[in-house]
Amino acid sequence: MTNTHQILGHPRGLFLLFGTELWERFSYYAMRAILVLYLTDTTIHGGLGWTEKEALDLYGIYTGLVYITPLIGGWLADNYLGQRKSILIGGTLMAIGQFTLALPVGFLGLTVVHGFVLGLVFLIAGNGFFKPNIATMVGDLYEEGDHRRDGAFTIFYMGINLGALIAGIIAGAVTNEFGWKAGFVAAGIGMLISVVLQMTLAQRWLGDIGRVPSAVSDANQKHQTKSTPLTKEEVDRLKVILVMGLFVIIFWAGFEQAGGLMNLYTQQYTDRMVGNFEVPTAWFQSLNPFFIITCAPIIAAIWVKLGSKEPNSPVKFAMGLFFLAIGFVCMVGAVLEQGGDVTVKTSMLWLVGAFFFHTIGELCLSPIGLSMVTKLAPLRLASLMMGVWYGFNAVANYVAGLIGAHVGELGALSIFGGIAVTAILSSIILLVFSTKLVYWMHGAEQPKTSVDSENPLNTQEA
Repeated sequence: MTNTHQILGHPRGLFLLFGTELWERFSYYAMRAILVLYLTDTTIHGGLGWTEKEALDLYGIYTGLVYITPLIGGWLADNYLGQRKSILIGGTLMAIGQFTLALPVGFLGLTVVHGFVLGLVFLIAGNGFFKPNIATMVGDLYEEGDHRRDGAFTIFYMGINLGALIAGIIAGAVTNEFGWKAGFVAAGIGMLISVVLQMTLAQRWLGDIGRVPSAVSDANQKHQTKSTPLTKEEVDRLKVILVMGLFVIIFWAGFEQAGGLMNLYTQQYTDRMVGNFEVPTAWFQSLNPFFIITCAPIIAAIWVKLGSKEPNSPVKFAMGLFFLAIGFVCMVGAVLEQGGDVTVKTSMLWLVGAFFFHTIGELCLSPIGLSMVTKLAPLRLASLMMGVWYGFNAVANYVAGLIGAHVGELGALSIFGGIAVTAILSSIILLVFSTKLVYWMHGAEQPKTSVDSENPLNTQEA
């Protein structure tokens, strides 16, 4: 491992992966910010003139496939390609996809719709190669039991949100000035920067990490074949990933109301006036990445400062669900302020509070989950299990849509309150079973020297 060069107490390879992910997320969120707007805009102004339902249906299909293809890309990386090659393939495909969306009408005989669909196909395929492997490589920078790992994923997570924060600003600016196609060009340039960073710095900053497919590397280290059955310890660790995945679905099903139900509530029922200026509804969507960027270094420092007293992953997940519940209590407060009168506008501070607590919950759960998968997944299944982890997000997004769609019959108070209660109960259940889950981890979150001294046979099993 190329860990001799350190930046802020972490291997410098972390910051290469940070930059690679930042520009890939910039590319993704820049495109996502204008996708539905482009589809529903009139043809006179360069849009496709679709109805809102048609645009949202396609958006749902697109985001669903984006979370499913990492299963395939992860398996290919583990068994045949390796993480580094997969990232380059995925990044190149996504850059092609973005520039395909920006092609002028009639280029190479393609109709505007055919060119658009072709661009999405490139993006979906490229994302499958890219998404599960970049996070897996972050985990590979650290030895088993290294307490810096959770902090590293929190720093890495900052890159995701920094990319998301600047994406909306830049995409919005260039499309307002030059039209929709310019927004896709900007997204493509961001993806190219990500690929160039990997091509020029990966060997020096990452060494051999991610070069050899995990299954081949694991088999060589253990003198086994790729078809060797999983050990009991490996099966137990996989059970932890699957059980924790169920709680991830609960968390994201609530969290993803931000872009749907909470967004509509902001638009219709929130007093957004500051003096004579009305705060745009879309700006509230920037609160989450803003809080991530400002709070992530603090959270990462807390985990490092706690050292051996740092909470284990199940406890951190329980904390994440608890903070999610507090955020929805804020939303309940907003609805109660209305007192049943839908003409009453509520204070925007309720929303700020909700986004703040949701973000703290996200920092306790999402980067920790990525870190946990790299700790627990057998080496030969590392990227595949990361793909499974993203699959839980796909399920959560679908459930979130089902929940939000019932606001008309149930009312905002019932949904916000129901999510808060569900999150609290899930947090308690997770705390109750945390000891068993930690047992199934078989010391994956303990310092390696500590584990080895407790059980000298572990060196043969690990």
